[in-house]
Amino acid sequence: MKQIVMTGPRTSKVIEVDIPKIDDEHILVKVTYTGMCHSEWYPWSTARPGDIFGHETVGVVAEVGRNVTGFSVGDRVTGLGGGGYKEYIVMEPHKACHVPDNLDDLDAIAEPLACLLSAGQKMSPALCGDPVAVIGAGYMGLGIISLFRAMGYGDIVVIDPREQARENALKFGATTVYAPEELPKEMLLNWETWEKPDLTRDGHKADIFNLGFHDVMEFAGTESALRLAGEMVSAHGRLGIGGFHNDGDRTIDYKLWNMKAMQSINCHERRIEYEAGLCKRALELISKGIWKFQGVTNHIYSMEEFDKGNYDMESKAGNFIKGAVRCSD
Repeated sequence: MKQIVMTGPRTSKVIEVDIPKIDDEHILVKVTYTGMCHSEWYPWSTARPGDIFGHETVGVVAEVGRNVTGFSVGDRVTGLGGGGYKEYIVMEPHKACHVPDNLDDLDAIAEPLACLLSAGQKMSPALCGDPVAVIGAGYMGLGIISLFRAMGYGDIVVIDPREQARENALKFGATTVYAPEELPKEMLLNWETWEKPDLTRDGHKADIFNLGFHDVMEFAGTESALRLAGEMVSAHGRLGIGGFHNDGDRTIDYKLWNMKAMQSINCHERRIEYEAGLCKRALELISKGIWKFQGVTNHIYSMEEFDKGNYDMESKAGNFIKGAVRCSD
């Protein structure tokens, strides 16, 4: 079978390897697509020879272990399966779930959907109709925008420097969009809008509870976006950090964050069993039309085009939202 392996930074090749064998407790899945995740862009750009990537898989069951129940040959499945840029992978049944019949394979790549569902749960609105700000309108940003709409948020204000990204955000449920430099001052609680902080019992000169937003979600993964997100949180508000910050250290104005008495919430998920359950729940919500998040993967690549896909993800060429690699017919 074919498999993508890295030959160094930003370069890969397709090699032939044996189809893996399963034991009685696993299933063998023929991979149709593996989604491209931005969390792997930096590792791709700095890769060492022999590195392999890919964790967003969807495919068809090719073989079932003797002790496995609930799965049959021919079932479409997705879930948590690593090393997925190859034609076949071995999956643990408790980390796999069935794809609903009314969902296309590309809409059913469940791992990022589970991450979004976990992030959304951590940032549930206190009251239906509350406003929220989202910084970043890439694939994950669009996912959280559409999920926030389903969860009952009211005004969803989205900030992204790219015009196409802002247009995409409006299609997926944003009510208002801005480029960072266009933000009205009342949407920021920073040292300029706060004026002179007053810690006495007499309160503050500025209305620190109504400048900015009580709920802000960052899904861009850059230092500038994280700093802007922090400035948009009101006093005693909360900031959900969902962007994958893996390409270096981040410098933030923690003096400002501290002065605001704001919460910062890490919206990543590392409880594998929990996330496996979220894969199934996410597909159910999309299948039933509750979470309207389909038709987002708009760039498909062959295995030989894997590096091109990463360059496109870096440059956002052609209104790139999300890419996927076709791993088998």
